[in-house]
Amino acid sequence: MLNTPLTPELMVSDLDVSLPFWCDVLGFSIQYERPESRFVMLKRQGVRFMLDEYDPNREGIWLTAPLEEPFGRGINFEIETTDVEVLYENVRRCGADIFLELEDKWYRADDMELGNRQFIVLDPDGYMLRFVEDIGERPIHKS
Repeated sequence: MLNTPLTPELMVSDLDVSLPFWCDVLGFSIQYERPESRFVMLKRQGVRFMLDEYDPNREGIWLTAPLEEPFGRGINFEIETTDVEVLYENVRRCGADIFLELEDKWYRADDMELGNRQFIVLDPDGYMLRFVEDIGERPIHKS
């Protein structure tokens, strides 16, 4: 079984809407599921996410405050991939809500710049999913 150091668990409003998006559009597969609990563990290229359908009446639900839509406010998940352009075209063709179009972006890390080819898509509950592919690094030129 695949293990990862961090596996986010996201509350979703409707698992029947979220699963086709995550699996058919983004290319995740179901590692395992508990249909009676409306829960799935998803995996893609070494990345895992848990999706848990929100039910305010369920016992044992872990919430620190009332959950309001869109559930994904304020969070951005960076997900490494080896096929960002193919994935972007699939997301675009499916009419998904693209928040940031495909771009090359360089981020400063001390005296280097790290390059990403990236885009951001919103899942049905508003979670920001930033898919990135490494395009290298370069020194910062000081004048």
